[in-house]
Amino acid sequence: MESHLDAAQRDRLRQMLEAQRATLRETLRGEVLAADIHRAEDIADRVRDPGDEAVVDLLADLEYADIDRHIGALRATEAALRAWHDGRYGVCADCGGPIPYARLEAYPTASRCIDCQAEYERAGGPTPRL
Repeated sequence: MESHLDAAQRDRLRQMLEAQRATLRETLRGEVLAADIHRAEDIADRVRDPGDEAVVDLLADLEYADIDRHIGALRATEAALRAWHDGRYGVCADCGGPIPYARLEAYPTASRCIDCQAEYERAGGPTPRL
């Protein structure tokens, strides 16, 4: 498939995706280490007040939500890199049309053009995470 992106644009976007992947991996590594499940259990064992336990649960939920969000972003980045290597990067997953370079530069993991993304969101699909 012939890409609408020139070689310099493709290379810049690949570099952005690879840098994003490295950053996400490092972030996840730190979050997983910091989220040490036993830490929350140890704190919960020391507190007997239901309010304190609720705070501990909330903090653990927030840590896990961050980890989940970063895992989703890493998966999207990996999918974009696979598409880049397969020659499908920058092609809308819905209509097959080109995703403009400006959109890809702002949101390198975009899998839809702006019109298709807007329609997807109107239909109840989730908004993309950055």
